[in-house]
Amino acid sequence: MVQLVPYAVPIEGDKTLLVWELSSGPTPEALHLKHSLFTVFSQFGLLYSVRLFPNAAVGSPGFSAIIKFYSARDAHRAQKACDQKQLFHTSPVKVCLGTRRKAVHHNTLAVNSSRCQKLANYIFVFHEWSKRIIK
Repeated sequence: MVQLVPYAVPIEGDKTLLVWELSSGPTPEALHLKHSLFTVFSQFGLLYSVRLFPNAAVGSPGFSAIIKFYSARDAHRAQKACDQKQLFHTSPVKVCLGTRRKAVHHNTLAVNSSRCQKLANYIFVFHEWSKRIIK
């Protein structure tokens, strides 16, 4: 099966995972949690970003995360494999795909050159991709 992966900032909901019920303590532990999220979810494909947010003060202590993949297929695989699993602690985390559809009337933003190179290396499995990118 052929998969088209554009060299653009992923904005579609089917490339975005929402992860919640992440428990953690103070800031150093939160930084470790962000690294752990990156480690777990990057096993399914190349990540564009991992963003960690503290829960609201009125809610339970802990964090939620938004994880963006370049590929919708990778995001779907990660969601199926990680939802309701005990990834980091004794209680299971909840993982769902974003529901936002492709933004209407928004210009697609190209990824910067370093992310473009990283994506090309991932897709073409080269270890020494040229730093000179021709537009």
